[in-house]
Amino acid sequence: MRAMSAGSHPTGEVHPRSIALLEREGIATEDYYSKSWDNLPVTPDIVITVCSNAAGETCPAYLGNVLRAHWGVDDPAKATGTDAEIDAAFIKAYSILRKRIEAFLALPPDTLAVKDQLQHQLKLIGEIE
Repeated sequence: MRAMSAGSHPTGEVHPRSIALLEREGIATEDYYSKSWDNLPVTPDIVITVCSNAAGETCPAYLGNVLRAHWGVDDPAKATGTDAEIDAAFIKAYSILRKRIEAFLALPPDTLAVKDQLQHQLKLIGEIE
């Protein structure tokens, strides 16, 4: 599997708090940059949106014949408050996404091969907090 991150309206930079958190977690961040999905090197098989409907965001529609899932997470870059509260928002988003990614990676290979089963599992994973 190859994972890629991109968006419909990239900001031009990866948020410094995201980089700091990933580095604290031991995740390499060199060569990370904000990019548009229009510039991906390959067409993905699965597109997972993470925009938060609860925050009133409109999720962009990725055009193309791909499997889609929605794993909404509040955007920590929009958090307000003290430094500690903002850091907590980044940690919460990271924690939720990590749990979901780990659940996805734990799916049995036969589930990945059956589109309807995979779609169902992706929906369930999107509910993990």
